Amino acid sequence: MGCRAEQPRFWGVIWRPLLVYLLCQASRGAGHAAMTKEEKSQLRVQVQEMFDHAYGNYMQHAYPADELMPLTCRGRIRGQEPSRGDVDDALGKFSLTLIDTLDTLVVLNRTQEFEDAVRKVINDVNLDNDIVVSVFETNIRVLGGLLGGHSVAILLKEKGERMLWYNDELLHMAKELGYKLLPAFNTTSGLPYPRVNLKFGVGRPEARTGTETDTCTACAGTLILEFAALSRFTGIAIFEEHARKALDFIWEKRQRSSNLVGVTINIHTGDWVRKDSGVGAGIDSYYEYLLKAYVLLGDDNFLERFNTHYDAIMRYISQPPLLLDVHIHKPMLTARTWMDSLLAFFPGLQVLKGDIRPAIETHEMLYQVIKKHNFLPEAFTTDFRVHWAQHPLRPEFAESTYFLYKATGDPYYLEVGKTIIENLNKYARVPCGFAAVKDVRTGSHEDRMDSFFLAEMFKYLYLLFSEREDLIFDIEDYIFTTEAHLLPLWLSTANHTLAKKNKTTHYTELDDSNFDWSCPNTQILFRNDPLYAQSIREPLKNVVDKNCPRTTSRLDEISGSGNRPPLRARDFMASNPEHLDILKKMGVSLIHLKDGRVQLVQHANQAASSIDAEDGLRFMQEMIELSSQQQKEQQLPPRAVQIVSHPFYGRVVLTAGPAQFGMDLSKNIAGCRGFVAKSEPYSGCSEITNSDVIKGKIALMQRGQCMFAEKARNVQKSGAIGGIVIDDNEGSSSDTAPLFQMAGDGKNTDDITIPMLFLFSKEGNIILDAIREYQEVEVLLSDKAKDTATIFKGKIVPNYIIESNLEGESGEQRTSENDSQKQISKEQLIPQEELVNTQDSVGDSSPVSQTDAPHSLDRDHSRNPTEGDLSPEIKQPHSEDGQNSVENPQTPSETAEESNNERWDSKVQPIESILADWKEDIEAFEMMEKDEL
Repeated sequence: MGCRAEQPRFWGVIWRPLLVYLLCQASRGAGHAAMTKEEKSQLRVQVQEMFDHAYGNYMQHAYPADELMPLTCRGRIRGQEPSRGDVDDALGKFSLTLIDTLDTLVVLNRTQEFEDAVRKVINDVNLDNDIVVSVFETNIRVLGGLLGGHSVAILLKEKGERMLWYNDELLHMAKELGYKLLPAFNTTSGLPYPRVNLKFGVGRPEARTGTETDTCTACAGTLILEFAALSRFTGIAIFEEHARKALDFIWEKRQRSSNLVGVTINIHTGDWVRKDSGVGAGIDSYYEYLLKAYVLLGDDNFLERFNTHYDAIMRYISQPPLLLDVHIHKPMLTARTWMDSLLAFFPGLQVLKGDIRPAIETHEMLYQVIKKHNFLPEAFTTDFRVHWAQHPLRPEFAESTYFLYKATGDPYYLEVGKTIIENLNKYARVPCGFAAVKDVRTGSHEDRMDSFFLAEMFKYLYLLFSEREDLIFDIEDYIFTTEAHLLPLWLSTANHTLAKKNKTTHYTELDDSNFDWSCPNTQILFRNDPLYAQSIREPLKNVVDKNCPRTTSRLDEISGSGNRPPLRARDFMASNPEHLDILKKMGVSLIHLKDGRVQLVQHANQAASSIDAEDGLRFMQEMIELSSQQQKEQQLPPRAVQIVSHPFYGRVVLTAGPAQFGMDLSKNIAGCRGFVAKSEPYSGCSEITNSDVIKGKIALMQRGQCMFAEKARNVQKSGAIGGIVIDDNEGSSSDTAPLFQMAGDGKNTDDITIPMLFLFSKEGNIILDAIREYQEVEVLLSDKAKDTATIFKGKIVPNYIIESNLEGESGEQRTSENDSQKQISKEQLIPQEELVNTQDSVGDSSPVSQTDAPHSLDRDHSRNPTEGDLSPEIKQPHSEDGQNSVENPQTPSETAEESNNERWDSKVQPIESILADWKEDIEAFEMMEKDEL
């Protein structure tokens, strides 16, 4: 039944014989010219420089805080910033980023910095804080970080060059943390509570946690590597036993007919709370840890469980190149029409499994999405439109790229890695680190740099361009956790008698072919064809740019009906008797409500056949999307305000709300560029008294006292070329509040021709602070952030700015206008849940609000994809004909009272310090201008 783990050199499919064969095949040509050692060396150095920039800024501006806020150059301390919901559960006031980065320092050959970091962790970090944290995040980031740091610390000590003073201090801290996590397992099922108080555990009043009933499958099933490693390192079996018990319970509760698991489970009863199943958020690392637990621990039961689940995934969820969620009880029915970015890890897991073909297909599809948007959106639809626009610098795609290159030796994946590097430097790099992308369509930034960016992204990129001799230790002696922490494979034989083997023995009968790929034969895998990987990728090259046809379902394949066209939502007519008959056949009922509305309801069990039931589900999904799209037609996507003057040079991009009047920036490629000036009066609600100052400039105004359209008319009359309205609600931010569009005043607004944008207080104060420091501040208002080659075309600009944006040019040519000035296409419309409801109240007959107060759709923009329900809550605006149900929109409230928290702008780093960082940044760019950053 495939390979066993008795040979500790093996993990996944990355054996030496496989690599030798594949690299030899790749040298004969695989459709892409092999990258020279010099080029790979330059890219390695570039990755090191990028890491130094991110890590150095964290240590300088944020430590000992958990994370860096790269736009305001300060640390994120929980309780001192507006709450971001579940995302903040990763923060425990234990210098999260430093611990998460420990073994990355050694991989990147920063051994002196590693030694210094270990001393800081030992001396400064306190794990006994009265704070509630996520068990899942604390395990993979902090416990995993301590164990990974310990693993490489003893390695360096054995070499006799560094860490000679080290005496297992990190392991002692890991053991302390392990004991602090154990109270979470005090449930009858053995599944842990999702949160624990580091000081008081769970259940006690002072713990403020322990009343939860649900947890995600990944949250409970992603413990075995860290907990087993802790048991093997210390000889204390209780940690591994608890992790095994949790996995046993999840396995027993799987849906027996489909062998799938749901997203959310009740920790007491084992009932599935969310019954959809996929390989993305909420489940992802559960599957990963089953396979890797077999590799690390040598327990065959883990491999058998993984293979059982994998067979179900490939049978129901995989629709190459897509991976679509299904219902665990009716796995032939798709549960949703979009995919989240966390599934980008799955091609890498398939490589470890040995199933290369679908890994190549899915990875190529993801790469095409990235080439369209520069980054992978948090979620995107099956026709590759943006569903959720954020990108928090996730590393999963880089992880899969690394594993695919190791398995195929195809230089194509080196070029993919090079693209990742270029995009990070062009679109995410800021003076104080790398900033998450708030919206991939506009390029606006978010003031966050998560610890996993340092823990994983740079590690995988550095390894991608490294040969064996470039590393100070053999990476094949270690297995990666889900956070890319390193655990030595020799743990498979350490204290192995302490932990009890899994007790479950009931497995689905599988044919032998399911296990063939566990030990792939390279002769079969690549059929002696070095162009094998390219031949799989080629049909997918244009998959994102084309409208995807209806995917042939599993049931269609079985019945041989192929792409039998069902009734499409856009064609449906309620007065057509034939259409009504088709609806009945698909199990869809048409109900006429007393208020005149029509309601569609589907009951799959009333359909004529399972195929018709699937068509009915698809029809309902199309109808929902069609209805949503009709609602969105009156909505506008967010815009961008880009500071282009010294010393920012386009590197700072602010998310801005659009206006329903004035210049349409999506139809103006150049945007509106000019220096900014504050209007007098600042409200802009009466005749402007400083017309001589704002003439030919972009006027800054404060929200309030009058309508947006009135402000626009006043500054336009005074000669302003554009306007920016800044929120008067101190501390408001696009990080914590949904954007909204500025409505007109109910009158004809065709007389307003200048562009108008809205900034929340935090983003607006960045511009105001820059004015106080530099007086002359120039900005660009546009539908999407422009790269610096476009911004400064034909203008004098420092060489390092130009060099950072020349992709493969010698410096004599600039990026072409067609490449740099991309407009948002119809397929990139912003999801409805991210836009503002411009209705003032339910029943208001006016088409737009008559006030400038924002009425936003409720949505937690900071929701952690690994926890809770991923589906956004959508509130549809009321229409006069009563076709849509309504809920009264809520006005955003203050995120925190000033009496409890300091105002954010009181912590903003002085511009002088930011400028000093820029000077260091400039020097780094100038040193590496030949490397074409």
